[in-house]
Amino acid sequence: MSVSERLRNADEERRTRAELQSRENFPVATRLLPARHREHLLNVYGYARLVDDIGDEAPPAERAELLDLVERDLDRVYAGTAPELPVIRDLAGTIVARRIPAEPFRRLIEANRRDQTVTRYATFDDLVGYCALSADPVGHIVLHVFGAATPARLRLSDKVCTALQIIEHCQDAGEDHRNGRIYLPGDDLRRFGCVEADLAAPVTPTRLRGVIALQAGRAKRMLDEGAALTTGLRAFARVAVAGYVAGGLAAIAGLERDAYDVLGGPSRPRKGRLLAEWSRTLGRR
Repeated sequence: MSVSERLRNADEERRTRAELQSRENFPVATRLLPARHREHLLNVYGYARLVDDIGDEAPPAERAELLDLVERDLDRVYAGTAPELPVIRDLAGTIVARRIPAEPFRRLIEANRRDQTVTRYATFDDLVGYCALSADPVGHIVLHVFGAATPARLRLSDKVCTALQIIEHCQDAGEDHRNGRIYLPGDDLRRFGCVEADLAAPVTPTRLRGVIALQAGRAKRMLDEGAALTTGLRAFARVAVAGYVAGGLAAIAGLERDAYDVLGGPSRPRKGRLLAEWSRTLGRR
């Protein structure tokens, strides 16, 4: 069976899994959206999951070719021809209905290509550059879904999405290391006296907790700046974006509550804190 045939056969399973996972992972606010918005966001989520699954879970020797196949199917959508993959067929309806440009979808593919060759980031600025490929495009797509994409809003969205990605890197530092990747900036690790073996410890060493706290603080400042995005949005767009901001703030609170011990067990936000942050974010003026 060819690589392309395996991708098409696996795509249906991935789509079903993505839909089930989305109902667990989407913010509470997103679940409250009307069907016309929710289905578009589910289609976007399914695409992002497909690309990430290829970049993380496909046989390493096949990942580059599979990502090329997805991009060619995306090309078909923008050329006005029918895509082959079910996830891309679903996404095509969203792209056409909401007039979403190709560039953010291509950047998500490029992020996963980079993951195949780049496994360490020397500085925080380098990491932010990676987030411009792996995270920021999602915010652009969401704003297009709501018909709210303007240059000023896209800049604020980038702050929110980069912050959310940094928080995820903090939470998943141990898992990322087991997969051969480190998304914590190398210069920060050296400054705190960390060695790579610290990321394999059963409990997070104090010096590594300092690195995690530094990244969480940076993410918190980005979220505080990016939260201004919600004040320029209306109706369901505001509800959804406030949910993303609130999720990030609640996750940071979870890291603080656990004293930044991301290796000793999963650090996840509490629902009560999430709802409180959501209410506070919606109340911004």
